[in-house]
This record gives sequence, structure tokens and C-alpha cells, in this order.
Amino acid sequence: MSRSLIMSPQILVLLVVLLFLCMLCGQGSSNSSSAGEPKLRCIESERQALLKIKQDLQFRNHSLSYLLSSWGNEEENRECCKWFGIQCANKSGHVIKLDLSPSAFAITDFLYAFNLKGNISFSLVELPYLKHLDLSYIDFGGSQIPSFIGLLSELRYLNLSSTSVSGEIPPQLANLSNLQVLDLSYNNVNDFLSVENLDWLSHLSSLRILDLSSVDLSKADDWLLIINNKLPHLTTLNLGGCNLPQDVISSYLSLVNTSTSLSYLDISENDLSISIYQWIFNLSQSLVHLDLSVNLLEGPIPEALGNMTKLTYLDLSQNLLQGEIPNSVFSLCLLRTLSLSMNNLSGHLPDLSHSSSKCTHYSLEILDLSENQITGSISEHSLVSSFKELSLSSNQLNGVLPKSIGHLTQLETLDLSRNSLNGVISEAHLSKLSKLYYVDLSFTKLILNTRFDWIPPFQLESLKFRSCKIGPQFPKWLQNQNKLLELDISNSGISESIPNWLWNLSPKLQYLNLSNNQISGTSSNFAFKFHGYPTVDLSSNQLEGSVPISLFKVATLRLSRNKFSKIDSLCGLSDDLHLTLLDVSHNQLYGELPDCWSHLKSLIILVLERNKLSGKIPISFGSLTRMMTLHLKYNNLTGELPSSLKKCRELVALDVGGNKLLGPIPTWISSMPNLVILSLRSNQFNGSIPSRLCHLQNLQLLDMSSNDISGSLHNCLFNFTAMKKIGSIAMEVEHLYKGFEAASGVYDPVSYVVQIQLVWKGTLSEYKSTLGLMKNIDLSNNKITGEIPREITELVGLVSLNLSRNSFSGNIPLKIGQLKSLDLLDLSRNHIVGRIPSSLTQIDRLSSLDLSNNNLSGKIPTGTQLQTFPSSAYMGNPGMCGDPLPKKCERDGDQQTFSEATDQSEAADELLTRGFYISMGIGFVVAFWGVFGTTLFNKSFRYAYLRLFNDVGESVCVKAATHKAKLLRLTKS
Repeated sequence: MSRSLIMSPQILVLLVVLLFLCMLCGQGSSNSSSAGEPKLRCIESERQALLKIKQDLQFRNHSLSYLLSSWGNEEENRECCKWFGIQCANKSGHVIKLDLSPSAFAITDFLYAFNLKGNISFSLVELPYLKHLDLSYIDFGGSQIPSFIGLLSELRYLNLSSTSVSGEIPPQLANLSNLQVLDLSYNNVNDFLSVENLDWLSHLSSLRILDLSSVDLSKADDWLLIINNKLPHLTTLNLGGCNLPQDVISSYLSLVNTSTSLSYLDISENDLSISIYQWIFNLSQSLVHLDLSVNLLEGPIPEALGNMTKLTYLDLSQNLLQGEIPNSVFSLCLLRTLSLSMNNLSGHLPDLSHSSSKCTHYSLEILDLSENQITGSISEHSLVSSFKELSLSSNQLNGVLPKSIGHLTQLETLDLSRNSLNGVISEAHLSKLSKLYYVDLSFTKLILNTRFDWIPPFQLESLKFRSCKIGPQFPKWLQNQNKLLELDISNSGISESIPNWLWNLSPKLQYLNLSNNQISGTSSNFAFKFHGYPTVDLSSNQLEGSVPISLFKVATLRLSRNKFSKIDSLCGLSDDLHLTLLDVSHNQLYGELPDCWSHLKSLIILVLERNKLSGKIPISFGSLTRMMTLHLKYNNLTGELPSSLKKCRELVALDVGGNKLLGPIPTWISSMPNLVILSLRSNQFNGSIPSRLCHLQNLQLLDMSSNDISGSLHNCLFNFTAMKKIGSIAMEVEHLYKGFEAASGVYDPVSYVVQIQLVWKGTLSEYKSTLGLMKNIDLSNNKITGEIPREITELVGLVSLNLSRNSFSGNIPLKIGQLKSLDLLDLSRNHIVGRIPSSLTQIDRLSSLDLSNNNLSGKIPTGTQLQTFPSSAYMGNPGMCGDPLPKKCERDGDQQTFSEATDQSEAADELLTRGFYISMGIGFVVAFWGVFGTTLFNKSFRYAYLRLFNDVGESVCVKAATHKAKLLRLTKS
């Protein structure tokens, strides 16, 4: 042992003493820590600022308030650095991160987004060291982004996406010179965020990620220049749905530097044209992600896209692209996602085996060519083993499905729906697809043929085989699928009864469609055990018996076109149901309706038409205050409409036609401001039409035909505002409502398209897809008297006007020609007199006209339209003549002149209103007293008038005597 390693006794004693002292210090430190207060990292002023920020926020759902329960003044909550969403600097203790987004609270699916609401607190400026601020998905109610955000100069990350802020983006954001991430996307709920220009953005030279999706940049002509020349470190740019001005692209291209840093680019939904290509190609060496979907790109897909060798994602969907897909696109070795859906692309599927042979590793995983014009068959050369998603729906593909599709072991999604594919799908196509969770083969001619005891290797979430051949039995292998969210095997040739295992198929089931089969059985065999609130469609089958109570415990229920006889079981329901749509039309329901509808207060759509129901409409219908559609037509219902229905103020469509309802038309119908369709046809309603119905400004279809209605029409018809608008934005009469989603337990928007029957050109027809264009008034076959109101000619959007089989008198309104949208006009079988107004020739859309069996007279006006109708349209008017009637008019020219003169006279008569006579009377009084008053009260004026009259009289007498003398001389000579 060396001498240097030998320790002296003195040194040894010193080390022992030092070790003892350290132990004492440690113990003392420990004692003081336990005895005294723990040292806090939280800065008190910043803690108070955070509490003020909390005061400016509140939860819509109070059950979620626990998420910020740690933010408090309690002793155990004094350490603000441990609060949810807060991070402090390790050394200084200053708050450097504030994150109140859903992800901060581990809400990954965002179902509870917007549960926080309030204001952006000014107390944020008391957190001067803040580097990360995320307030996304908090509802700030349309307020503006406050300018004081620009005072947070240390910010590196700012996220205000989906916060319902609006107005101008404050230019003070230019002060955030350290900012690396800025996200102001998707703030278009109340109003759009917008900017005049992007000059403020040029000061954020450190920016790496910029997301301005849905911000209105239509006035920002400098967007391209700023993005390329002022943000050198930018790698991610999202300008989707920004109304980008494209007319400046060409003029700025010469000033734009070639960027090498931009790798992610999304400029979708901007109506951009092919002029954008030149800028895109300048980025070909750096872009990894490119989204140009939902624009106005037209023509062929550029071959030059094949030069963007780093691309992993390319989306050109929803454009106007045509022609074949260039092979250069499929030769991009790193490309993982290619979406070209919803274009007009043609040609055959590509030979991907040739493309993949050029690559060391071919990476294409997602191929979406749906909704194009792709032809030919699916060959094994069109498939690669890397596919995870293959969507070829809505094309013109034919032939059989190759068995090689079964070798795509990575496949998760397969959509071949709406093609002309045929042949058999066997186990060879499916046995190796263990990762498959979504498959849609609907509307093809494919036949599913597997062994009865086959067990598939996959667990599907969505299975759609609509209009494929599956039956006559339910595939037993479905019993193995316990993760299903959607199951649609409608119109698939199934003819057996529903097996018991189907009712317990999946606890997550949200959608079940077995419609349009030949499924039989009685309701006593039903054993539904739904765990959520799915949509169930069993319509167009052979099911019978009473509707089981378990079926009412769903979100939407379609049972039309079966043989159900009773729905009394709904009286056994509890009040916590979520049924929003119930359709039991075209069944064999009989007897009176049960009066316990208060159990279904969530009901939006109720369709019970074409059954054998009798008795009165239940009073409890009035408890369905959310109801938007009520169809009870073609039953044997009696009595009056219950006044409780006036509580249903949300009604859009009310159809009780084809029953035996009676009594006067209720005035309370006017309390339904959203009413678009009102059909009371073919009942026994009596009395006059109440004037309060004129308050229904949204009414588009009014059918009261075939009743016992009397009295005259009111002049207030022009209040039907919707009928004064020509055309319609939507072909369908559709309303949105909130359905109930099974898995999440939250409401989702669901649409329902109204369907109704109309008598059109003598035929009773169903209207659905074009109902939005049908603006009709049908009051035919009643006892209505008086003249046709002139105000009806202001409803210029009318498509059909039927007033036939009444007792109308007077003339056809002179300005009937203003109704230029009319396709049908029927005034037959009334007591209308006078001539046909010449303005009727101006309606060039008129395809059906009937003026027969009135007392009309004169010549039928000559025009391009009226002579094309059959003579039966004018028969039964003895005084009428001219083509197409066999009776010719005498002195056609004089008759026509007289007719025009009559029209002019009628036009003049329209000017002689009550106001005209009042004005004339006032004028006479003023003029009379202007003359008589001055002679009565002013002596000098009176003498002057008398002298004037005396002089005029003498002058007249002298001239008369002179003319008389001249005449005598002429007669003597």
C-alpha cells in the first residue's frame, strides 16, 4: 500500500466530525420541514391571477366542474404549480404554461368540447413569463381577440382554435416575436375571424406552425408574399377555407422566393384554380403533406406532381379534375395517402405492381378513388399488400372480385359500394383480413356465400351489405361480431324470422337496418336488449302483432309497411326515453290511439298515416312540444283537432288529410310560426277560413280541398311570404333535429325529409325529393264564395293554384299573369264571369289549365301558350270563342280591340280606390271654398267676379247674335 493512501488519525477524526455535522444538519432540515410550512414554488401574484382567470370561466355541464377543483384558496390547493393545466419553471417558479384545452384534462374524443365558456381574462397579462397558452374549445361567445394578448411577449405557443371568437385579428399580435406556433382556426360559429392584410404576420419571423383555417383572408392580397418571404422557418401552414384571393397569385409569383422549409400545406376549400400549381411546384423538394381538396381545379392531373418525391399525403378530392390518373402519381414511393374522390376521373384502375417494382419499399396505404368514372374490373395488379384503406365506391367497375384481395392482410377499410360488381364473395376473400373493421359492399350484385359454421377472423365495427344477396337466412357468423356499431343488411333476400341472438348482438350498436326483406314473425318473439339508443329500421317486412315496448327504447324507429296492429305498449314506458322518430305508417293499426304520448316528449317525427285508426286525436299529443312533423293522413279519425296541439309550436309539417275530422278550422294553427306544410284535405271541416292563418309566413303548401268550407277568401293572402319567393334553395323540405347517439350518450344532428301526397293534374302522387319546389294552394271542392282576391297575384312563387269546384264569382284577377311560376291553374266549375285577362299569356311555364264550366265570355287571348291547351280547358263557357274552341269569334279584329280596351278599362277601375274618391272629395271642397269663400268674405273680390261674369255673358250673347245673323243670310242666299 502506498504512503499517499495511508490516512492520518487527525484526518480520520476530522472526517467523522464532518459526517456527524452533516447528519445533524440533515435532521434539522428534516425537522424544520415537517414542523414548518413547506416551501411553495407558486408565485402568489400569479396564483391570484389564475384565480381571476377561473372566475371569468364557467362550466355548462356542472358535473364537469371537478376538472378545475384543484384551483382554489384552500390550504391543500395553495401550490398552483400542481393545478390542472398549469406548469411552472423549475428554478423561478413562474407560470410558463396554461392549457385549458380538452386534451389537458384527458378528454381525447372532444365530446365535452365547449363545456367551458366565458371571457378571455385581462389577468393573463399578470403572467408575464407565460410561454404556452392553449384555450382551445372554450366558448368565448363571439367576442374579439383582445389586443392585450400582444403583451405576452414570451409566448412561444398560442392556441385559440374553436373558441367562437370573431371580428378582426388584432395587429398587436405582431409583438409576439418569439411565437413559434399560432393556431386561430375554426372560429366561424358565430361570425368569421378576418383580417385586412397579413402585415402583422411578417413580424413573427420565428413562426414554425401557422393554422388560420376558416379565417376570412379574402382581403389579404399579400398572403402569398408574406408566407413565402417573411416566415423563413415555417414548416406547417393550414389555410383551409380562408376564401383566399386567387387573382393575385400570378402577379406575386415573380416576387416569391422558393421556400425549402414548408413541409405541410393545406389550402383546401378555397375555390382555387390551376394557377396555384406554379407555386406548388416551387415547393416540390420540401412538401410532405399537400391538401388541395374542395377547390376548382380542372383539367387533367399534372404529371409534374410526380416530381414531389417527398410526398406522403396528397388530397385532390372534390375538384373538377378529368381524364386518366397519371402513372407518375402512383410512382411516388413514399406516398401513403392518395385521395382523388369526387372528381370526374376516368380510365381503368392503375397497375400498381409496375409502380411498386420501382421502389425499395412501396408505402401506399390509403387509396380513395370514390365517386369518379373509373371503369373496368378490379385485378390483382391493382392491389398492393400495403393497403389499409381501399375506397372505390360510386364508379363504373364491373366483373368479379379477385380472391387476391384476401391477401391484403393490413386492410382495415374496404368500400366497393355502388358499382356493377358481380359474382360470389367466399371465405377465400375474407379469411385473412384479420384487421378489417369497416366493409361496405352495398348496391352491388355480389353474393355472400360462406359455410354455415364459419367464424371470421375480424371484428367489424361497420358492416353494410345493402342490396347484396345474403339470404334467405341470417348469416350465423354475424353472431360472432360483438363490436358492431352499424349493421345494414337491408334488401338482401332474407326471409326467415329474426333469430334471438340478433337482439343481443353488440352493446355498442348504433344503427340496425333490416328493411326491405321478407322477415316474418310476431312481436311476442322480440327480445330487444339495446344498451344504448340506436336507430332501428325494420320497415317493409312481414312483421305483425303489437309493437313491443322494447322497440320504443331506441333513438329512431321505422316500422312502416309491415302488419303491426297495436302500439298500446307505449303506455308502459317510463319518462326517460329518447325516441325522436316513430314511423308506423302503412300498417294495420286499428282502434283508438292510446292517450299516453307524454312518455315520448323527445319525439320530433311522428308518422302514423295509412292505417285503420279511429276515434279522436289524443289530447296528450300536446305534450310533444318538440314535434316538427305529424302525419296522420288516411285513417278514420273523427272529432275536432284538439286544442292541445297549439303547444306544438315547432311543427313544420301537419298532415291530417283523408280522415273524418270536423268542426271549424282552428285559429290556433296560426301559433305555429314554422309551419311549411298544412294539409287538411278530404275531411269534414266547415265554416270560413280564419284570417289569422295569414300569419303563417313560412307556409308553402296549403291544402284544404274536399271539405265543407264556406265564406270568402281574405285579402291578407299576400302575407304568405314564402309563396312570394320564386324557387327554393333546397329541392326537399328538410328539417334537422337532434337524434340520440348510443355510444357516447350525446345528441347528434339528424335530418328528416318530409314526404306528402298532392293531387297534381288529377292524380294523387307522393312528393319528396322535389317537395321544396311545390308552393301550392288547393282549396278545391268546397263552398267558398265571393271574388278571387287580387292579392293572390302577389304570391309570385306559386307553382299550383286550384280553386275549382267552389262558388267563386266576379272576374279573374287582371294581373294573374304575374304568377309566372305557375305550372297548374284550375278555376273550373265556379261562377266566374268576364273575359280571360290577356296577361295570362305571359305565363310560359303553364302546363295545366282548366277554366271550364264558368260564365266566361269573349275571345280567348292569343299567345304562345293558351292555344296549346285542349278545348276541354275552356268548355262550359257559352260566351267564349276562339282557338282552340270550335266556336269562332265574329269580327276578330274588333273583338280583340274591344278585349284590350276592356282590360284597360279594368286597369283604370283598379285605380278608382277608396283613397281616390277621398282625394277627389277633398279637392272639390278646397276648390269650392277657394272660389266661393273669396266672393263671400271679400267685397272687392265679389264685385270683380260679378263684373267678370257680366262681361263674359255679354260677350257670349254678342257672338251668338252675330253667328245667328250670318246663318240667316246664308239660308236666304
